[in-house]
Amino acid sequence: MAQTSPIARTERLTEITVDDVAALGIGTAIFGTGGGGAVYTSQIMVENALRDNGPVPLVAVDDLGPEDVVILMSGIGAPTVGIEMLSATGQIHALLAEAERLLGRKVTTLMAAEIGGGNGVQPIGWASRLGLQVLDADGMGRAFPDAAMVAMNVAGVPCEWAVQSDVVGNISVMKTIDLHWLERHARALTVASGSICIGAHYPMTADQVRGAVIEGTVSASIRVGHALMSSPDPVAAVAEELEARVLMTGKITDLDRRTAGGFVRGSVTISGTGADRGRLQRLELQNENLLVLEDGEVLVSVPDLITIIDAETGHAITTEMLRFGQRVSVLAWACDPIWRTPRGLELAGPRAFGYDLPYVPFEGATR
Repeated sequence: MAQTSPIARTERLTEITVDDVAALGIGTAIFGTGGGGAVYTSQIMVENALRDNGPVPLVAVDDLGPEDVVILMSGIGAPTVGIEMLSATGQIHALLAEAERLLGRKVTTLMAAEIGGGNGVQPIGWASRLGLQVLDADGMGRAFPDAAMVAMNVAGVPCEWAVQSDVVGNISVMKTIDLHWLERHARALTVASGSICIGAHYPMTADQVRGAVIEGTVSASIRVGHALMSSPDPVAAVAEELEARVLMTGKITDLDRRTAGGFVRGSVTISGTGADRGRLQRLELQNENLLVLEDGEVLVSVPDLITIIDAETGHAITTEMLRFGQRVSVLAWACDPIWRTPRGLELAGPRAFGYDLPYVPFEGATR
């Protein structure tokens, strides 16, 4: 296993280079809680962009000035489709041009809508090709499947419009009454476009960004990746870095997964092995891992984070890559406090996904 130096929590990253991409991909896959899209193809795209254009500046929220404009950019659709259908040349340039036309000023900064999975990696490559800087933050602190499930919505920051593009060149502008309607329209357009698109929305000034995003998640993902790569016990290293708990280690013995309505939906059953032999856990999926159940009891639920990782390597396994017989560990840790507010739970708690269950906060690692 390659050895690399971990990044201390107190160390400030000011740029992202080619050498950071592997660690970023590992970390964002883990933060993706099963969703956000596969990171492998995104990593290749980002590495090529950085080799062509050099490092991308990484700025903190406090670095933003009055002339800065931040916009979210992300893929939308079914992760299973995103593996095979890559973005088109010029797609992001057309997307940004339309966003700037609507905005009436230049965008200076890209932010990931979600740090999870490929959506946490791709904005680095997009920023490199567009000549923009990247904000060390995102809108979720993880991955969620719905456009309304963003911290800015919790904080009450309005989203006046969204732009979406597909691989054949269609550009759609959506001005919806709220983010729930944006999700409906964007998802319908995505299904019509083959179930994968790129979108840009939520243009914000520096004042609007403050207190309305999950800060430090890009650098946190890189730290997690370095922790995994530098440890002889990657599962333990990741759990320690995240202050997470390993719920169980076992083997996938049943998998029900389907792509419908632009989502990956289903469940996965894991039978315990070793010290966990005799235990059985079921995880519910909708692009991301939503619930962990054992003996009829909910152990963890959204908005807290649940990730399935390889029991030996510690690498995350996204929902579209789950396979019968895989040896895995189930990892869980606490979400950002903004998701535990009444508004946060309304948007992204168990009931937001159709589960008539109360939310019980998961407290992460035991000490």
